Amino acid sequence: MAVEFAQTHASSQALKQVFQKVNAQSCPRHFNFHLHTVHSDGRLHPEELIQQAIAIGLQDLAITDHHTVSGYQVAQRYLNELKLSNPHLEYTAPRIWKGVEINANLLDVDVHILGYAFDHKHLSIAPYLQRKTTTGKAYQANNVIAAIHQAGGLAVLAHPARYKRSPQDLIPAAAFLGIDGVESFYAYDNPQPWRPSATETQRVQQLARHHNLLSTCGTDTHGLSLLKRL
Repeated sequence: MAVEFAQTHASSQALKQVFQKVNAQSCPRHFNFHLHTVHSDGRLHPEELIQQAIAIGLQDLAITDHHTVSGYQVAQRYLNELKLSNPHLEYTAPRIWKGVEINANLLDVDVHILGYAFDHKHLSIAPYLQRKTTTGKAYQANNVIAAIHQAGGLAVLAHPARYKRSPQDLIPAAAFLGIDGVESFYAYDNPQPWRPSATETQRVQQLARHHNLLSTCGTDTHGLSLLKRL
């Protein structure tokens, strides 16, 4: 158990260093930390997602299905198999980070918290990997964030300008609860081609800096292309 936690901690610290490189140009062709597959409400099979990621030239990605890591597990196994038959992929294929998207209550608003690089076998995270939203105390944002941290991972507030309360309310509240970052670079109006929404990005970035939070990016892909959301 101690060895597994040490490995998970090292993984989350490595991911934190990657997050520190993220900027407005990172997504969707360099980094993408918000992707869904058929294992939740996406349309891509994990194998298709990996094929696209390789073709695009992504460096790092995270599969963040709702309340499950099964899509990530299939994708990681598939990529490992590809590397065995295509040794050059060991150096060119993207790095896949374990992720999950969890519903939570923050300031009486249903928000989504992204968990990354955690030990999915840790007891703390188990209630959130049952393919459904939790209830009661487990549904509260402070407990979601704590569970991700106890499992050695990082917690990030997804698309913070998409809720019934403003980022100015939600981000300070999440920061107070110990969240690690916010999804600063997000396309709220689904533009073609994908690009982060300028006004919201500026506002969220300012809040992230003020509260010393990491900034991440993601297309929140639910459709058939990693280059857009739908």
